[in-house]
Amino acid sequence: MRPQRPVPTDQELEILKVVWRLGRASVREVYEDLLQQREVAYTTVLTMMGILERKGHLKKARGERAYVYSPVHSQDETQQRMVREFVDRVFNGSSAPLLVHLLSDSAIGKEELAEIESLVKKKRK
Repeated sequence: MRPQRPVPTDQELEILKVVWRLGRASVREVYEDLLQQREVAYTTVLTMMGILERKGHLKKARGERAYVYSPVHSQDETQQRMVREFVDRVFNGSSAPLLVHLLSDSAIGKEELAEIESLVKKKRK
């Protein structure tokens, strides 16, 4: 049996983004939100939210009519874990090659560069 990934898959992340935005949500609410973007089966959303609960990304509580799910970790915490896992896997734990790659990307705008410069200055202090 393959071990579960510590970070959410793309499909799991899509569901987590809805729950983060709503704060708390039932399967029906997540399903209806996702339907606005693409076709998805209710049973798929139900299954995926159960998986997210088992993986420790969501917790559920009894609501009036249905279970209500809420995130265990904030969006920021999850993003940090995902970036760390990516850097460890792709760049052998070194952030420098990732930063060099991002900065050499021609799609990065002046505003983003200014924000990065500001963050680097703050980090150096």
